[in-house]
Amino acid sequence: MPGPMLETPIKTGSRVIPNRIVLQPMEGCDCGPDGAPGELTVRKYLKAAQSAAGTIWMEAAAVCPEGRTNRRQMMLTEETLCAYKALVSSMRELAMRECGTDPVIIMQLTHSGRQSIVPMTAYRNAIYEERRPAGDENIVSDEYLDTLLEKYAKAAELAAIAGLDGVDVKSCHGYLMQELLSAFSRPGKYGGSFENRSRLYIDTIKAVRAAMPEDMLLTARLSVADMVPYPYGFGTDKKGAPDLAEPDMLIEKMAEAGVNILNVTLGNPYYNPHINRPFRKGPYEPPEKPEEGLARFEFIEKHIKERFPGLTVVGSGLSYYGKDSLSQADRQLREGVCDLAGFGRMWIAYPGFYRDYLEGRFEPRKCCVTCSRCTELMRGGRPSGCAVFDEEYRKLYGEMKK
Repeated sequence: MPGPMLETPIKTGSRVIPNRIVLQPMEGCDCGPDGAPGELTVRKYLKAAQSAAGTIWMEAAAVCPEGRTNRRQMMLTEETLCAYKALVSSMRELAMRECGTDPVIIMQLTHSGRQSIVPMTAYRNAIYEERRPAGDENIVSDEYLDTLLEKYAKAAELAAIAGLDGVDVKSCHGYLMQELLSAFSRPGKYGGSFENRSRLYIDTIKAVRAAMPEDMLLTARLSVADMVPYPYGFGTDKKGAPDLAEPDMLIEKMAEAGVNILNVTLGNPYYNPHINRPFRKGPYEPPEKPEEGLARFEFIEKHIKERFPGLTVVGSGLSYYGKDSLSQADRQLREGVCDLAGFGRMWIAYPGFYRDYLEGRFEPRKCCVTCSRCTELMRGGRPSGCAVFDEEYRKLYGEMKK
């Protein structure tokens, strides 16, 4: 049975997080054209509020229209601010009334880069362009990149007004900030040397920190290793295996810039989805066993936690364990692998998994089966959710297959 570590509060920055459970960001593609929460968005996050989780990590919100992955991606603007303020307020009220919990609520800030509706790339990447073609005309200029500091800072200001506890300056899964980290071939101040490749990301973190109240948390979801061969991936060698020399250098800079929580992820789901979401059933046969990927997560998370003891580290990959997820999470916490246990697909399939555990009615049959249908929905241009256990998304999946 899971142990008490899951229920232990932890202090990070100026906040005390009530327990160690993190509901990871899971993009729903269900907002309005202006980026305001849609009906399914609100439904999902109100379920999250009733979960008793200590941290609710909201999905990616684009900092500008051209940086959206799709026309229903979240976007926090002056026009949508009231809708987000109302949603966050409702989440807090519901969490306190239903669970007696005051969760930390974090929003991701992102620019989708190569995965934007019209690709906006850092450089020519032969590996990624096999999947989604792009040309020289898609490479963004230094002048354009310079404008992003103000856009991220503005989004952070709005997040504070909306009542969020923190923001995540997202750099993962091949999006623009992450791709710049591997821009070895890019000329100019944002390419070539490590100092140049990390420049925009670190400057953005600093701009966001300066734009927020002191008591807000500054966080980051980082692909520590893209698992794509050098020179087309960050944190990897020529064979695509992890090389943590540069990630260590980057994380040190992030910590110095004020990052409180590091949410660890790996890989690029557009290229190697089995890396960050090990699965039992999926669109292809992965080149490694899921257990290898899970062991990689643990090794890298523990490495970071030991090297940077001042950071609060969020572990990932736990949803794969299904009925044993909470036991595995407790073990990792006790063994010093991570400080917080992140669950993505699990909470989409079974939103009340942690509350049911606390109340002695956890149901293994409701756990995520790692079938990847939620991702299939997203890739198929539909709102994304659990097509196994949620009737709404089961219907959408059936329609898509037809």
